[in-house]
Amino acid sequence: MTDAAMKPTPNDCALKRRRADFATFNEAIDYAANSEKGLNFHDMRGSLERVYPYSQMREDALVMARRLIASGIGKGDRVALIAETGPDFAALFCACTYSGAWPVPLPLPTTFGGKESYIDQLAVQLQSSDPKMLLYPGEISEMAKAAADKQGCEGLSWEEFAQREAPEMDLPETDPEDICYLQYSSGSTRFPTGVAVTHRALLHNLFGHATSMDLGTNDRVVSWLPWYHDMGLVGCFLSPIANQVSCDYIRTEHFARRPLAWLDLISRNAGNTLSYSPTFGYDICARRISSQSHVGDRFDLSRWRVAGNGADMIRPDVMQSFVNAFAEAGFKAQAFTPSYGLAEATLAVTVMPPCEGIRVELVEEERLSGTQRDLSRPARYRAIVNCGKPLPGMDVEIRDEKGAARGDHQIGKVWCRGESVMHSYFRNPEATEDCLVDGWLDTGDMGYMADGYLFIVGRAKDMIIINGKNHWPQDIEWAVEQLPGFNHGDIAAFSIETENGEEAPAVLVHCRVSDPEERLHLRDQIADKVRSVTGMSCVVELVPPRTLPRTSSGKLSRAKAKKQYLSGEIQPIKLLEAA
Repeated sequence: MTDAAMKPTPNDCALKRRRADFATFNEAIDYAANSEKGLNFHDMRGSLERVYPYSQMREDALVMARRLIASGIGKGDRVALIAETGPDFAALFCACTYSGAWPVPLPLPTTFGGKESYIDQLAVQLQSSDPKMLLYPGEISEMAKAAADKQGCEGLSWEEFAQREAPEMDLPETDPEDICYLQYSSGSTRFPTGVAVTHRALLHNLFGHATSMDLGTNDRVVSWLPWYHDMGLVGCFLSPIANQVSCDYIRTEHFARRPLAWLDLISRNAGNTLSYSPTFGYDICARRISSQSHVGDRFDLSRWRVAGNGADMIRPDVMQSFVNAFAEAGFKAQAFTPSYGLAEATLAVTVMPPCEGIRVELVEEERLSGTQRDLSRPARYRAIVNCGKPLPGMDVEIRDEKGAARGDHQIGKVWCRGESVMHSYFRNPEATEDCLVDGWLDTGDMGYMADGYLFIVGRAKDMIIINGKNHWPQDIEWAVEQLPGFNHGDIAAFSIETENGEEAPAVLVHCRVSDPEERLHLRDQIADKVRSVTGMSCVVELVPPRTLPRTSSGKLSRAKAKKQYLSGEIQPIKLLEAA
């Protein structure tokens, strides 16, 4: 069937919408299958390749569920799935939940690192999740099978699995307290740690998600986010099913090559669009379009109702650049919808109410670091983005180091409580006890509340403490990014121990300059910039482009960068000092 002959699934139909008010996710699939809505997969240029109604997805999933059980998969067993954006993964994920098994979405290979590093990464996650089976697309059979063999679980391609028998049988009953899936948090501080999410927790979050977005008539989701990360999996795959919304997808790797295809897809959408991205996605698009004219001729972003921001620190300067670049195409700044969440809370904890846009507060850096300001130096401020209000049924509290609740505008650790909070870290009771206390989840993030809204200032574990003074790595990284020639994600800041035993800030910076003298000048520029922010000297190392490691969701991993730098895995560029 040609692209022209295919029609995407509709935005609306006769079936009454239910906002995730189901006892289990299996019930949500059953209900969505009564509608004409579904998933629509597009190629790199945004042309429609495959229409996959929820009715067909359910039919395929039920066959696959029987196939899983006939292959010896029982209730509570893990089934690892390489999360390729397409019908195979969609149906297999649902098949696992129908069979009572726990699907474990795992990443595809990226352009970073080689074949062996991917096999090792996959093997580590397989060791942690201990699945009976790994299922994967045929094109990565060699790598995936090697990882499965390394772990000792069965490895099959989608095509091989499809050849197995699927005899008629009754499927097991599912309880709301059963584990629905295992999500690997992309955080650099606890990797790899599987987050076990129950059916009840998932549906509670999906209800809150839909309610906070005021999901309604003519809404449609467009996404390029990977399905192994919580924002892509929960926000752009499971939520549309449970809330009966049609979706359009391009693959993450296609977005990386042609980011503006995402905006082309939104432009062709006849409905009200809900589409989400971390800051870097908006940044890439604004940079790509900056050299092009007639933006309004190519794009129509006037129906983009919810432009979600999340998964990393939200930068108002990047959002402003995006507005400047695409206002001519009808993009409205109030469409921006900041949010805060983490896999340990299923997905969202807070979301900005619709149409309130980006709201920031300027906060003195000394307040952020909890130190006294040197009155001989001018005050410095950082713009902190408002991340919205707690979802229905979610409590958020800011606590000090001793666990006491703090008042408005007082910075402390962010804790949350509600039915969306995870069941546990899989087979890791110590880590579970560390962050779950009396039903409250220690998020590991720092922030403050103001009039019912949450403001996030950074991760507690990333804090750089030098001579008793706290420094946020984001402040150092953002300062260096202001120098010409740097992009978001080119800099990693952390602390190291120097030869004399003292702590010092270290900055690894992607260098695209080849001239030796220019490199020396660049290093000195960076050192001066960091000194102006921190008031102290730092270690500046220039490294080749694309050297800094990232988490599975594409975020900079400072902890991994520090580890690789100290172990010698990251080799800085040698500079020729003047004699």
